[in-house]
Amino acid sequence: MSAVDETGTDRREAPPGTTAVPLLSASGVRVSFPGRRGAAAARAVDGVDLDIGAGEIVALVGESGCGKTSLARTLLGLVRPEAGRVCFGGAPLALDSRALKAYRKRVQLVLQDPSGSLNPRHTVYEAVSEGLRIHGCEGGEREAVAEALARAGLRPPERFFLRYPHELSGGQRQRVVIAGALALRPELIVADEPVASLDASVRGEILALLLRLRDELGLSALVVTHDLGLAWNIADRVAVMYLGRIVETGTVEEVLTHPQHPYTQAMLSVLPETAVAPVVLSGEPPDPSRVPPGCRFHPRCQVLASGAADAAGVGGRCRTEDLPVLAGDSTAAVACHWALSAGAAPGGGLDGGRADPPET
Repeated sequence: MSAVDETGTDRREAPPGTTAVPLLSASGVRVSFPGRRGAAAARAVDGVDLDIGAGEIVALVGESGCGKTSLARTLLGLVRPEAGRVCFGGAPLALDSRALKAYRKRVQLVLQDPSGSLNPRHTVYEAVSEGLRIHGCEGGEREAVAEALARAGLRPPERFFLRYPHELSGGQRQRVVIAGALALRPELIVADEPVASLDASVRGEILALLLRLRDELGLSALVVTHDLGLAWNIADRVAVMYLGRIVETGTVEEVLTHPQHPYTQAMLSVLPETAVAPVVLSGEPPDPSRVPPGCRFHPRCQVLASGAADAAGVGGRCRTEDLPVLAGDSTAAVACHWALSAGAAPGGGLDGGRADPPET
């Protein structure tokens, strides 16, 4: 039997003693969108490396407009990168319609707004079975729909078959969306703000569901969020994104208990559970059509504004010297002249303190 599947991906396991091939990886990915009336193009994704291993949950964290959704859409094959490449199982992702259809059976998207994701005129059964009909269902369709709903926590599944979205709670609608993805038995899901529209009482249930699916099915996930508390509760690894670049990456414990980049520290400081003083960023929100020279965070950087970077002898580099693209693997890394210099506070806090784990 061939080890190469319908998408052209080599599924053979890595030889003993070698590093396993990431399930999904981006290498040097760049995506731009043209500006209006001759304006400069918006550099939504400006050189990103990112790996997701089998059974791994990676949180892609950043504020609105940082490029995280554009990166997620590129990883799904919905946006063609102008540079770099996306690989699945070690093989470059082909962008022709046949290859993408096979690929999307194995990589599914879960959107943040279940009300907008579900057709109000379709029953739960029709919503979950839609993907099965598009891709062709091997075996009984009814059994596959029932299994997906049960795995998503809607039991007994037959009770929900003929219900419409308006008859469900917000948490139940999100479970239907997740069931629609699970029906195709994907290897990876991309969840874009999966609990942002849900009540606090339901958020924990959906996060627990995603963790259970990882444990039971070996499912990998890329969770796109602005919420560091969510990342702490669900992710194995965190990648912090700012203005089209990943500026800090590492395990969730490394990044969220000892943040090195001033942007990560600022995001973490506003959570009520952290033991550091809140940081209020000044300056204009980042504009992807006007990426500044040097460190792209320097116009808003609290360390540079306080004079600490100049005192450490790196202020000039912060303003003029670009930083390299961080590796996409599990190695902890930061793209910050100050953090990489002797002037960085031990432990990553502005006052050298340790940030306690956030909670949701």
